Amino acid sequence: MAKILIIDDEPSILESLNMFLTEKGHTVFTAETGAMGLKLFSKRSFHVVIMDIRLPDLSGLDILQTMIEKKKSSKIIMITAFQDMETTIVAIKRGAFDYIHKPLDVVKIEKAVNRAINILKIDRETPALEPVNEISTNPWVIIGKSEKMRKIFKMIGLVCNSRVNVLLQGETGTGKELIARVIHLNSSFKDEPFVVFDSSAVVATLLESELFGHEKGAFTGADTTTMGKIEQAGNGTLFLDEIAQLPLAIQGSLLGFLQRREYTRVGGNRILKSRCRIIAACNCNLADKVNKRLFKEDLYYRLKVFMIEVPPLKERLLDTPLLVEHFLNKINRELGTRVTKLQDGVMEMLVNQTWKGNVRELENTIAQALVGCSGNVLLKDDINKLLNAKNRFPHMGLESYSLAHVEKIYIIKTLSQLQWNKTKSAELLGISLPTLRSKIKKYKIHKSDTQ
Repeated sequence: MAKILIIDDEPSILESLNMFLTEKGHTVFTAETGAMGLKLFSKRSFHVVIMDIRLPDLSGLDILQTMIEKKKSSKIIMITAFQDMETTIVAIKRGAFDYIHKPLDVVKIEKAVNRAINILKIDRETPALEPVNEISTNPWVIIGKSEKMRKIFKMIGLVCNSRVNVLLQGETGTGKELIARVIHLNSSFKDEPFVVFDSSAVVATLLESELFGHEKGAFTGADTTTMGKIEQAGNGTLFLDEIAQLPLAIQGSLLGFLQRREYTRVGGNRILKSRCRIIAACNCNLADKVNKRLFKEDLYYRLKVFMIEVPPLKERLLDTPLLVEHFLNKINRELGTRVTKLQDGVMEMLVNQTWKGNVRELENTIAQALVGCSGNVLLKDDINKLLNAKNRFPHMGLESYSLAHVEKIYIIKTLSQLQWNKTKSAELLGISLPTLRSKIKKYKIHKSDTQ
C-alpha cells in the first residue's frame, strides 16, 4: 500500500485520518505544523501528502510550492475549511493533485488517495513520449507518413514555386489552411503577405468591400478608404476559405479579377492590379455546385488549375499516433501543461475514435483532456469523459431540435463557461473568431442568454 503524510494542526483530524487510512492498509505519518511536515517530507518518500492549507506556522500554499519544487513524485491533496475561489485556483495552479473542503468526508478522501496511488502506479509503468523535436516546435508543419499525405507533400513541392491558383477540397477540420500556409512558406515569395479571407464569416452585403476594398463615402459608414483582402495580399498569397459560400454576384467579380488581374475598389474607378496567388478551399465537391448552377463554371476552372484533395482523418489512420504526440508536445508548450505519458490503451482509443471534425477535433479533444489532467499521465478516464457524447451534450431531447438549435445551445454553453471570452470560445469550438462572431449574430445570442 502507500506511504501517506498528513499535515494538519487539528489533533482530531490527524487522529481520525490516521486511524481510517491505517485501517485501509496504508503507512501513515503525521505532523501538526508546516515545519514538521517539511522535515518529514525531506527525509522520506511519500506517495501522498494530505495537508491543511492554513497552518499555525507556515502557509500550506508555500509548503505546496516547496514540495513541488523538490520534484518528488508525491501527490499532494489540499484540505481547507475556507471555500474561496482564489485559494482553490492558486493551489491547483501550483500543482495540487486535489482540493477537498472541510468538514472532511472520508469517502472523498479515500477516493482521492486511491486515484493518486493509481496514477503513480500508471506513471511508473508508462514510458515517456519522445521529447519535443524540431518538427514539433514548427507551427506550420504537416504531420503524416500515410500514402495519401506523402502524395500531398509531393504536390506541394510541385506547386509551391509557381503562382498558379490552387483549389483545396476536403472535409472541415482536415487542415486545408495549414496546407495553404505550407505552400506559401515554401514559395519564392514566402516573405510576402499570407492573407486569409473566410467567405462564410462575412455578411453578404460586405463581401465585395472586404474582398476588393472600398473608397471613402462608397456607402453609409465608409468613413475612410479601406484596402480589401486582395490589396492586402500584395504579391503574396490570398487564401479564400469556404469559397463555395460566395454569392454568384461576387463570384462574377472574382472571376473578372482572375481573368484580367485588375480590379477597382467599391465606389471607386481607379484600376488596381495584383499578382497575388489565389488558394481556395471548400469542404464540399465544388463540381457538384457547378452542376447545380450554384457556382460559376468559369470560376471553378480558374481556381482548379492545380487541385489537392485533402483526406479525412479516417482515411489516414496511420497518421493518428503521430498527430497525438505532436499535439501533446504543442499543447504542453502553449498551455503550460506537463503531460508526457499516455496510459496504456489511450492511443488505441484515439485511433479507433471516429473524428467527424477530423484533425481539428482531435487537437481540441487532446487540449481539453490535458487542461483537465491532474498529473503527467493522460488517463483512459480523462479521454472517456470527453468522448462520451452524453457528457458533451446532456440529454435534452435532441430528436426534437434542429441542428442549428443544437449548435446555438452549444455556443451559448461555451460562451457562458468562458465568461464571453470570444477568442478562447472560438478555439474550444474549433472555429475561427470571425466565424464565431458571425454565428453569434446569426443566432442572435446575447450575454443575457448565458447568465
